[in-house]
Amino acid sequence: MASSPSPASPLSNVPASAASRWGRALLVLLALGGFALAVEGVGRFAEGRVVERLREEAHLALPLAGSALRAEIDRQRAVPLVLAQESTVRATLEMRLASSVAATNEKLRRLATGTRASVLYLIDANGLAVAASNFGEADSFVGSSYRFRRYFTQALEEGRAEQYALGTVSGRPGLYIAERIGTAEVPIGVVVAKVELGTVEGEWASTGRPTYVTDAEGVVLATSVPAWRFLAEREIGEGEAAAIRERLQSGEAPLSRLPVRETRTEGLLRAAPGGGAPGRFAGASQALAGGPEGWQLHLLAPADAAIRQEGALARLLAALALALAAIAGFASWRRRQREGERRAALARTAAELETRVAARTAELTQANARLQGEIAERAAAESRVLKLRDDLAQANRLATLGQITAGVAHEINQPLAAIRAYAENAGRFLERGEPRQAGANMGHVVQLTERIDTITEALRSVARRAPGRRRRMDLSEALDGALLMLASRIREAGVTLERSGVTGPLPIEADRIRLEQVLVNLLRNALDALGETPCPVITLETGAGESTVGLTIRDNGPGLAPDALERLFTPFSTTKPNGLGLGLVISQDIVSEMGGRILARNAPEGGAIFTVELRRAGP
Repeated sequence: MASSPSPASPLSNVPASAASRWGRALLVLLALGGFALAVEGVGRFAEGRVVERLREEAHLALPLAGSALRAEIDRQRAVPLVLAQESTVRATLEMRLASSVAATNEKLRRLATGTRASVLYLIDANGLAVAASNFGEADSFVGSSYRFRRYFTQALEEGRAEQYALGTVSGRPGLYIAERIGTAEVPIGVVVAKVELGTVEGEWASTGRPTYVTDAEGVVLATSVPAWRFLAEREIGEGEAAAIRERLQSGEAPLSRLPVRETRTEGLLRAAPGGGAPGRFAGASQALAGGPEGWQLHLLAPADAAIRQEGALARLLAALALALAAIAGFASWRRRQREGERRAALARTAAELETRVAARTAELTQANARLQGEIAERAAAESRVLKLRDDLAQANRLATLGQITAGVAHEINQPLAAIRAYAENAGRFLERGEPRQAGANMGHVVQLTERIDTITEALRSVARRAPGRRRRMDLSEALDGALLMLASRIREAGVTLERSGVTGPLPIEADRIRLEQVLVNLLRNALDALGETPCPVITLETGAGESTVGLTIRDNGPGLAPDALERLFTPFSTTKPNGLGLGLVISQDIVSEMGGRILARNAPEGGAIFTVELRRAGP
């Protein structure tokens, strides 16, 4: 009998359903794995960039650390060199007088304090310390023998030596800089400066970057990490270690391996815990230029905190970026939906803006028109002011002209009378047949007419408006012209005129007519001030500087009152009963236009002093 097929189990579909679920789970895991890989990759890349940056910072900081050490050493190198040349130091070694030793001790103490040297001391040729900067202290070097020191024997042989070693008295390490006194054939002694590098090490430590110096054997000498001192960058055998300890003269120098190793994958240096500065570092090294032979400077930039911070930040930013990318898809759809609404709003805004711009443009156009009108009115007002000032200057000239007319007429009457006399005599000489005498008289007539022409020309120049043309001239020309116009008044007033100062030419660029007007005004004021003064004197003094030419007019009158001196160049301010107060104002304006100035003051012995300064004309 054939067997019938078994009925289908209800669990027959389970494998397919499970596969589907496993497939979805696998896709989710792949997505999460890709997300994690992307985030981790960004983090690793950021950490690599941090390492490069730290390595570059270490290289940039290295010269600064080296310069601090080199400056400290160079400052101390000069001290033994200078002391070795001192005659007093040499005399101390040669004579050993108590007074000389005491003076040398005090000198070394002051030098050590001023140069920040740990100690300065003087050793004789037998290795005995004769004087030291710490002579009065419990650990004084005086009387100690240093014949066993390498820097002592090397300095005697070669003239100078440097050795980093542990102090036998102080127990503190330092760099010993020695300089021979005397010659190689006849050495007298050695002067030594010990430099403890604690200050430089403190500066290194304050930067937060472990810094240290190794010698030619790789032994750490100066360091900002005290636990690393006298450790080595390599393994050192017992025989070599004994020699190094002998050189350092420190039997306790550990000379064990420095707990700093280079990592294989990161290109960093890792310091083991318990070594004074644990963690990872970006390192930089270079030879210490100008330092002791074989010294290498090393600087480690801490990297742990920066790597953790930058890596975490980069990973966080990468995660946020991927999350934002997912959100961006949804935001893109929403953006398209609202794009139409935004376009409509922008169109309304643009129309409103155009309306406002048109209104504002109209307002600016009106404002510009008003401004142009105001500018035109201002220009017209300035033109009226200039014309008024010119009219005032002309009025001042005419007033001056009226005051000097009488004097000029007096000056002309004398030559006219002489001309008449010479002409009448010439007629008589001709009647008597003496043409030579008649010709001589006519020559005198010509000279007198030229004098009249000079006087009237000066009078006409004051009367007419000045064209304002400048030319190269001598200051004396304007002064002589002014004195010519006032000669009659000066004689009538009995004023003594004294001239002094530079006798040579005083070249200036000026308008002679206007400058004469200024000088006439100043001289007339001086004459007015001398009205009641017995024995009146006016002193004219010319002078010249590198760029200026000056004329000083001094009178021995009563001088100027303090309030009048303050308002001297203020319009309509005058001390004369019938004055307008414009003469000095116009004079100041004329001199200012020529690039000069007028100064006024009272003389200590009495009287007023006016000084006209003008620019000196070039060659």
